[in-house]
Amino acid sequence: MTMAAKKTWSDLSPAQQKAVIAAGAAEAVITAVALVDLVRRPKAQVRGPKLLWVAAFAVQPIGPLAYLKNGRRPVAPIDASA
Repeated sequence: MTMAAKKTWSDLSPAQQKAVIAAGAAEAVITAVALVDLVRRPKAQVRGPKLLWVAAFAVQPIGPLAYLKNGRRPVAPIDASA
């Protein structure tokens, strides 16, 4: 079994470099959105401990996406007629 040589940044084509940058930027934005939401959301509206969700954010990109999909409890609508 032969081992393939690892590619360096300069070995990537310009299109590949742009794709890596775009994916990294998207990952950073999703993580930032999830983290800001977690910090601002009251503890009662989060499924599970907040500290555990912060640790889950280290598993990229699964952690932030899992929080945004499953970690938040729905917010009760505000009754404007009251």
